[in-house]
Amino acid sequence: MSLFSFSGKRPENLGVNQGKLLACPNTPNCVCSQADPSDKEHFIDPIASNQAPGDAISSLKAIIEGMERSTINEATENYLYAEFSSKLMGFVDDVEFYATPGGVIEVRAAARLGKSDLGVNRKRVEEIRGKFK
Repeated sequence: MSLFSFSGKRPENLGVNQGKLLACPNTPNCVCSQADPSDKEHFIDPIASNQAPGDAISSLKAIIEGMERSTINEATENYLYAEFSSKLMGFVDDVEFYATPGGVIEVRAAARLGKSDLGVNRKRVEEIRGKFK
């Protein structure tokens, strides 16, 4: 439980739309594997997978359920949406995964509030990638 709660309002425009996750805002508090690779601030590599989309989502779900201050809000055959909250201030990050049939898991992680997340979302995605392998 955090000391404060700066959770913000849950975005209503998340999810997969025509094969794409929501683009990152211009602020440095978001990473997305579908951003332009030349955008070093926002681009992050997708997660490689040799699993069927449903199995990949199940694996990600198990990883995320084992992480502190995480809540899974939605999990389908090819999509997973989770929230992570910070320990002290209760800031909430929205993290999405979209598993494609081609063995790629697209990912987007963004802070709801503030301008910078101090690299927390990038670190979290890399931690999840490491556990997924």
